[in-house]
Amino acid sequence: MPTIRIVDVTNRDGEQTARIVLSKLQKTITNILLDEMGVFGSELGFPLSPHERDYINANVELTHTENDDGEPVIQRLRLEGWSRALASDVEYAMTHTDLTHLNLSISTSRQMLEWKFQGKFSQDDIINMMTDAVRAALEGGCTSVGINAEDASRTDMQFLKDFGLAGKEAGAEILRYCDTLGYDDPFTIAERMGRLASEVGMALETHCHNDLGLAVANSVAGAVATCEAGQDAYINTTVNGVGERAGNADLVSCVLALKHSSGLSEKGYLDPRIDTTKAYRLARYVANAFDLPIPINQVGVGANAFAHESGIHADGALKDRHNYELYAFEDLGRGHDELTKTGREILTGQHGGTSGLEYVYSHMDLAFRDREHAQEILTLVQYANLANQHPLTEEELRFIYHHPEIARRLLTLTP
Repeated sequence: MPTIRIVDVTNRDGEQTARIVLSKLQKTITNILLDEMGVFGSELGFPLSPHERDYINANVELTHTENDDGEPVIQRLRLEGWSRALASDVEYAMTHTDLTHLNLSISTSRQMLEWKFQGKFSQDDIINMMTDAVRAALEGGCTSVGINAEDASRTDMQFLKDFGLAGKEAGAEILRYCDTLGYDDPFTIAERMGRLASEVGMALETHCHNDLGLAVANSVAGAVATCEAGQDAYINTTVNGVGERAGNADLVSCVLALKHSSGLSEKGYLDPRIDTTKAYRLARYVANAFDLPIPINQVGVGANAFAHESGIHADGALKDRHNYELYAFEDLGRGHDELTKTGREILTGQHGGTSGLEYVYSHMDLAFRDREHAQEILTLVQYANLANQHPLTEEELRFIYHHPEIARRLLTLTP
C-alpha cells in the first residue's frame, strides 16, 4: 500500500527564514529529535555552503556513531542535501560532503523562466540542466536523488509531466511539487498531483508554503491524491510551521490530520514509524533554538491546545475527553509538570568554571573522569554557549558530554 512519509525541512527551508538562525549544534540536536520521532528524512542544509560542510559530514558520521546503548545516534533519519540542479554544483557537493541523497531544484514556471531567468533558458534547457545534474549526482555516489520543480503550482501541467518523466529516465526517484508561493488550494493540488502520479509513475513530494494559510491542507491533499494514484508520497514540513514569509506546512498538524481527520484516519497512509509522543519535546526545543515562542493556539503543542475555560466545554472534557478533544495530550508527549527554579540556580556557559560545570552535570547523573576531562567539556560548553547565544539545554549538554569530538567539529567555523 502507498505510504506518506515526512521529510522535514526545518534545517534548510526553515532556517533560511529571514531574521532567524540556528547554530550547527542546534541543527544537529533537531536532527536527533526528528529521528527519535520517526521522521523519514531531514533536508539538513546546503552542501555548497562552506560553513555547512563540517556540520553535514558530522551528522552523516552520527548515523554510524553509537550511543551508550550500542545504537547509532541517528538511527533511521535520511539526511538530504539541497542543491541547484546544475551538474557543476552537484559535483562540488559530492566532492566536499558525504551525503548520499540530494534534492536538485530548478524553476519551472513560465513566470520564473521569463522574469527570474530573464528568458535565458527554454523549457528544454531546464530539463537538460536537471537531467545532467541527476546523472552527476548518481555518478558521484548518491544512492537516491529527488528533483524539485520550483513554482510547480504555476507551471504548465504538460511541462511538469515532461520534467518528471525526463528526471525519472535519468534516475531520479522523487519529484518534488513545490507550491512556492502558496498559490494552490486543496482541490487544485489534489487534481494536479493525482494526474502527475498517474501519468509520470513516480513518487511525489509536496513542498507547500503558507501564504494563504493552506500549507497543511494542501500538503495533505496532494499527498493523499498521490497515494490514491498508487504512488508513495512525501510531505515537506517544518517544526512549528516556521519558514519563509508566512511559513511552511507544520509537522505536527500534517501528522495529526492524517491520523485523526474524518476521511483519512482509517486509510492508513501515514508512515507507521511516526511517534507523536516525541512531538512536544521537539517543538519546545526548536522554539527555544529559534527564540520563537510557540503560539498558544499551535496545533497539538500550543499552551491552549488542551485548555478549557468555558463551563460547558470544561464539564464535557472532564466527563469524557472525546467530547471536546480529538486526540489525547499524552499522544503528543504532554502531561508532565514543568518547573521553574525560584531559588539558587547554577548555570554553565561562556564564563563558567569547572565547579559549576560539575554541579550541572551531576544533576544529569554524569561525572568526569578527571580534571582534564572536565576542562575539555567546559571548553566545548563555553564555545557552544557563544554559538547558540542561549543557555544550553539538557539535550545539548548531554550531546557534548557523549560526543565531544563531533561537538568540536560542529563548533568549528573557519571563514
